[in-house]
Amino acid sequence: MDEARLNLIEAVEEANERFYRALENADLDEMTEVWLHQTWVKCVHPGWDSIVGWEKVRESWEKIFGSGAGMRVAAREVEIRIEGDLAVVSCYENLAIFLDSTSAPVSARTIATNLFKLVNGEWRMIHHHASQTPDAPEITESDLIQ
Repeated sequence: MDEARLNLIEAVEEANERFYRALENADLDEMTEVWLHQTWVKCVHPGWDSIVGWEKVRESWEKIFGSGAGMRVAAREVEIRIEGDLAVVSCYENLAIFLDSTSAPVSARTIATNLFKLVNGEWRMIHHHASQTPDAPEITESDLIQ
């Protein structure tokens, strides 16, 4: 693989990692930086209907981050494919969700597809779709270490 292609893959990998850092840190400002702000971007959270348009996508993250539940998340088995100015990232998301400070975290595993578009030299998210996997295994601390 040539150096230019490797650089593209690394840039997409970094954009994907920024998304998961924003999610784990409940950082709305960082999440805002990750996404392309267009009326046609889409997001599907596990168990939710499709959300269309940046404003509604932003509101969904604001609602999730404001819920008070903390989380740890790690993307695993990440696969990246780049075609021109579009990148497709598929992965599993290992999640530990902390509903409150006194309870053990709830484990979940989702499968996700993240689409990115290269805009002005930056990979910006245009679509995120995550669905819970059936019979998800128990998530351990080692599954969450990046």
